[in-house]
Amino acid sequence: MERLFWGEKPYHTLDYEMKTLYGEKIYKLALDAGMTCPNRDGTLGVGGCIFCSAGGSGDFAAGGTDIPAQISAGIAALHRKHTGNRFIAYFQAFTNTYAPVAHLGRLYRLALAQEQIIGISIATRPDCLGSGVLALLQTLRREFPGKFIWIELGLQTIHPATAALIRRGYPLPVFADAVSRLQAAGIPVIVHVILGLPHETKEMMLDTCRYLNRLHIDGIKLQLLHVLRDTDLSVLYRENAFSLLTLEAYVDIVISCLEVLSPDIVIHRVTGDGPRSLLIAPLWSLDKRRVLNTLHREMKKRGTFQSAAFCKN
Repeated sequence: MERLFWGEKPYHTLDYEMKTLYGEKIYKLALDAGMTCPNRDGTLGVGGCIFCSAGGSGDFAAGGTDIPAQISAGIAALHRKHTGNRFIAYFQAFTNTYAPVAHLGRLYRLALAQEQIIGISIATRPDCLGSGVLALLQTLRREFPGKFIWIELGLQTIHPATAALIRRGYPLPVFADAVSRLQAAGIPVIVHVILGLPHETKEMMLDTCRYLNRLHIDGIKLQLLHVLRDTDLSVLYRENAFSLLTLEAYVDIVISCLEVLSPDIVIHRVTGDGPRSLLIAPLWSLDKRRVLNTLHREMKKRGTFQSAAFCKN
C-alpha cells in the first residue's frame, strides 16, 4: 500500500483539515461555561471520573462566566503568539450540555455570534444528550449556516471493567445510541480515548479504535493518561496499583492506533497537556515537542501512516 500523507504528516490532523477548509491555522479557545456533571452532583456519583481534576478537565479554560469576555481574553492571549484571526470556541470544562436547554441556547448563541468564531465544539457525556439538546443543536445549525457545531464525547474505553474502574457512569450502548442520534441530526462527533488506563493492554486500546471505525465517527482525541493531584487516580498511583506508560511505549501504541483508524477520521490530538501545577506523572509528557518529534521520527522509521492496517470490516 502506498504511504499516505496529509500535508507533511502521515496522519489526518485537525490542523490539515482546518487549513484545507479555511486556508489558515485555526486555534481553539477553551471555555468554562459554569457547568457541573451528573457524576459529581449526586445524580450518578459525587467523585467524578477517577482521573478528572477539580476543574472538570477544563484546567486550561478561561475563567469567569461571561462567554464573550472569555473569548476576547483567549483571542488576546493567542494574538501575542501572532496567530490567525479565526477560532473555535471550545466548551471544555465539565459536561457542557448538562443544563436547561434555554440556558444552553443562550451560551452557545453568545459564542456563535462572535465574528471571529467559525464554530463551537461542545464537550459532554453521551448520557446528557436528550431530545431537547439535539433539537437545539439543529436549530443553531439553521441560525448560523456558515458556522459548525461539533460534539465531543468522553468514551475513554469500550471495555466494561475499565469503565467501572474509572467510574465513567454509563454503559457502552448509551454511547453508541448517542453517536447514532447525533449523526442523524447531522452533528459531527469527536471521541475522547485515553491510552494507558489501568490494566488495559495495547490490544484492548486497539479494540476501542476498531470499534470507533465501525461507528464512522468524524474525529478522535488520543489522550495519554495523566495522574493529576487530588484525584482518586493519584491515590491508586501512590499505592502502585498500576503502571504508567513510558514515552516509547506510548509512541508505539499511538502509532498502532493510527494504523488501524480509518483515513477519514480526523486526528484532533495524539498526546495531551497535563497542567504543570497539577501533574504528578508521567513527567515526560510535559515536553510536548519531544513527544511529537519522537512520534513523527518513529513513524518515518517504520514507513507507516494512518490507516496502514485499516480494515473496513
